[in-house]
Amino acid sequence: MRTTERTQYRLEQITDSVTESYRLGRPIDSLESTALPNQRRIVEAMSDLLHVTYMGFYSVQLLSPVNLRQRIGEHVYRAAEALIEQIARAVGYHRNGGGAPGPSEIAFSEEVVTHVLTQIPSIREQLALDVTAAYEGDPAAKSIEEVVFSYPAIQAITAYRYAHELHMRGVPMVPRIMTEHAHGKTGIEIHPGAKIGKSFFIDHGTGVVIGETAVIGNNVKLYQGVTLGALSFARDSQGDVIRDIRRHPTIEDDVTIYAGATILGGNTVIGRGSVIGSNTWITRSVPPGTRVTYSTIEDSGESRQLFQRNPAPPGEEIG
Repeated sequence: MRTTERTQYRLEQITDSVTESYRLGRPIDSLESTALPNQRRIVEAMSDLLHVTYMGFYSVQLLSPVNLRQRIGEHVYRAAEALIEQIARAVGYHRNGGGAPGPSEIAFSEEVVTHVLTQIPSIREQLALDVTAAYEGDPAAKSIEEVVFSYPAIQAITAYRYAHELHMRGVPMVPRIMTEHAHGKTGIEIHPGAKIGKSFFIDHGTGVVIGETAVIGNNVKLYQGVTLGALSFARDSQGDVIRDIRRHPTIEDDVTIYAGATILGGNTVIGRGSVIGSNTWITRSVPPGTRVTYSTIEDSGESRQLFQRNPAPPGEEIG
């Protein structure tokens, strides 16, 4: 349907008005489209990395030992080309505030990308442990294939594992774009700066938040709605947030954290082998082997948290 002359006139006015709004110099008014990283290209690169990581699950072509190298190479080259360009843009924008990336940014990007791609076998080994932890930790899982295909945690953790490698090498913006894209798809937010050990499992997952400076050990299991967050934001004498300090908790090995639990603070440590019950709120350290539960005293309606040594048997739901 063609628009009327009146509507066309109004659309011209709207276009003029929006164009004028870009002259106000606000933070969102940047026109450096050739300098800023392109979100779509980064997401496409992450898709290629998913193919390389789980080739048999994502490929739409027949695979065999004969053509496997060729198929992997196609995705590696595409991912490398996209990431080199986008990381160079991000670094150049971060350093210079605009303009096309120069030789130093391109050289840095090439070095970072090739180094991270050499880590793919190691990342695949880590992800194999994560997938196995999901299968062994959830009786509803009928097969490894079902876990890879349908568990949102695997998508979120895979994006995190790659983004973390880039984050650790000082790449701005791009790692966060990767993990936030996964966040939008899965409801699981993992900051690429978090440090997460082996055999990590998030069951269900919706609403999980893992902050930038969180440290998670091996064989840790989280349920939906868990927050590993900051207790407060320290500020300097000018009132600005101090960013480069520990703000998020440490979760030691073999810890289970049930649905809705909130654990806050950079000095908070959840000791090895502890079980944190549903809907608990923790702002101080918990010794190893502790069971923390949330309960309500029936007569008064008063709520309280109980700290007990010796956790419940594995798999037993905590209230």
